[in-house]
Amino acid sequence: MGSCVGTARRVTGAVTVWLLMAPVAYAARISEISDTSTLDRALRFFSFSDPSLRYALAGSILLGICCGLMGAFLVVRKLALMGDALSHAVLPGVALGFLWNLTRDPLAIFVGAVAAGLLGAGTVQLIRQTTRHKEDAALGFVLASFYAVGICLFTMIQNLPGGNRSGLDKFMFGQAAAMGPQDVMLLAAVTLLAVGAIVLFYKELKITSFDPGFARSTGLGVQFFHYGLMLLLAFAIVASLQAVGVVLVSAMLVIPAAAAYLLTDRFGIMLLLAALFGLGSGAIGAFLSFVGRSLPTGPLMVLAATTVFVLALLFGPRHGIVARWWRQTSRSARVRRENTLKAIYQVLEASAFATDQVTVKDLADRRRETIEEIEHQVAKLKRHGLATLSSTGDAACLTPAGWQRACEIVRNHRLWELYLTNAARMAPDHVHDDAEEIEHILGEANVQALERRLNYSRKDPHGKMIPGIEDIHAGRAASRDTDRATGFGGNS
Repeated sequence: MGSCVGTARRVTGAVTVWLLMAPVAYAARISEISDTSTLDRALRFFSFSDPSLRYALAGSILLGICCGLMGAFLVVRKLALMGDALSHAVLPGVALGFLWNLTRDPLAIFVGAVAAGLLGAGTVQLIRQTTRHKEDAALGFVLASFYAVGICLFTMIQNLPGGNRSGLDKFMFGQAAAMGPQDVMLLAAVTLLAVGAIVLFYKELKITSFDPGFARSTGLGVQFFHYGLMLLLAFAIVASLQAVGVVLVSAMLVIPAAAAYLLTDRFGIMLLLAALFGLGSGAIGAFLSFVGRSLPTGPLMVLAATTVFVLALLFGPRHGIVARWWRQTSRSARVRRENTLKAIYQVLEASAFATDQVTVKDLADRRRETIEEIEHQVAKLKRHGLATLSSTGDAACLTPAGWQRACEIVRNHRLWELYLTNAARMAPDHVHDDAEEIEHILGEANVQALERRLNYSRKDPHGKMIPGIEDIHAGRAASRDTDRATGFGGNS
């Protein structure tokens, strides 16, 4: 985390020098560039020759980093709606800051908005602690009521002489292209403050986010860190209003962090990913706004973040829809193969292991399936090196690896049946279905513990033999012996 804050400080310093040394260029706003081709505008973007572009890009990047970091805490604390509530709650403060001296004084607006945001957060806590309402109801109340007050104040300002030229509408919907050096400096200061606070109090913020009960037992001030986090959140929201507005700032708080949450189970990595996703979304939004014709920067930033979230939702390595579908599909295919191996073992057992081959017809009768279905299953066993086929294709033989896995599955099944009848006192005719499920997921350590608990019994509740470790070792030894014949007919 120390390298993170150092990197953030270097980025902020570079942005500051860049802004101070910026030459005057020929475009006041991004949206005014409309008389050239898309390629020309893209090249012009990477030349960074327009001051408005530099301010918008720097502000968007800093906004993305700050909102990504703060949003990570909101997501893990299950307070995603808090960002939406506070972003709307600051609106009355923006209006009151303007009414202080009837000018768009950044300091007055910042102080008023932060005060309104803290009042909103305090109101949420007050409702939770003094009424029967839960947090979602309190957040809904604060969002709606504070936003309504803000809209009324904005309407009053619009009716004042010159009020329609106040520029407060930019705080409602955002206009990154109108950002100036003061706005960027404010965002840089808030971003550095957020990064510094996270680095200094990382352990405390982490433990109060994941286990506030344990944090209280150790003497940590849970409420202190909660309100400190709300203060930083209010700073981030107010500093971001110029770029994305009240309506969309909650999206930049939640979406990059939610995408990071899908990609990792480690909070430190989640913080870094959320900051990177926010940074990338800000840069992409500024780029698309510049090369497009009068496209708004804030919504494009949100759409870029949404694209990242959708990609994480679909292709995340652990929690992605595609990954989960693939794991489920692979597990189902593995279970079907193991059930076929078990059926082959049972057919061989019924013949007292007089032969090492099983006909497809006998296997179909055992599985109560068609010949075509069994041929398809045996072909899959062959592709995985678990069985071989006769030259005529009407009989199968287990390879050493197939024999080993078949013995393991049968042993798991029968040991679990014996355990349920001995320990759980279940009737022998009621344990089969449970064993059918557990046989595919029992690990070797658990199986050995079951064997010790059952005194290495060799028969299941139905009187059938339980394959021993020597049967499994026979398959392993044969698998290691490359010169040993693995089937009949020479087909493998």
